[in-house]
Amino acid sequence: MEKEAALPNDFPTDGVELRCFLMVSDYARSLAFYRDVLGATVIRELAGTLCFLSFAGSQILLSAQGGPMKDTPVIDPPPLDRTSVISELSIRVPDCSVAYEVLRSRGAEFLTPPFEWSDETRAFFHDPDGHLLEIRQVREAEVRSE
Repeated sequence: MEKEAALPNDFPTDGVELRCFLMVSDYARSLAFYRDVLGATVIRELAGTLCFLSFAGSQILLSAQGGPMKDTPVIDPPPLDRTSVISELSIRVPDCSVAYEVLRSRGAEFLTPPFEWSDETRAFFHDPDGHLLEIRQVREAEVRSE
């Protein structure tokens, strides 16, 4: 009987990165939002169809709506109802109030001003298609003496 090889138990490892895929209804409008409002950098683009963006060490893929292709499954369109949430992009920031003001000055329309929740300060906004985004600042837990 063969011995099973031991698998490493170190995930994630160096070289692993997160990529978020978003289906968008208006490609040009969404590209402008993620590039000009959020400050993402275009890595590469198939004009009007697909864009790879670099954002804070991760990637965001924006895709125009279209039928299924050989390398992708059938994908639902962006949310139609802005009150329903199926996912969220959460962006940790060093100062939520400062990030809120910068993003507002670039055109982000917030659902909430920054507010405290547990050990975080948070604020929420939508992208042009209604995908929910959050900026959040994690505060150090207060040390209490007994």
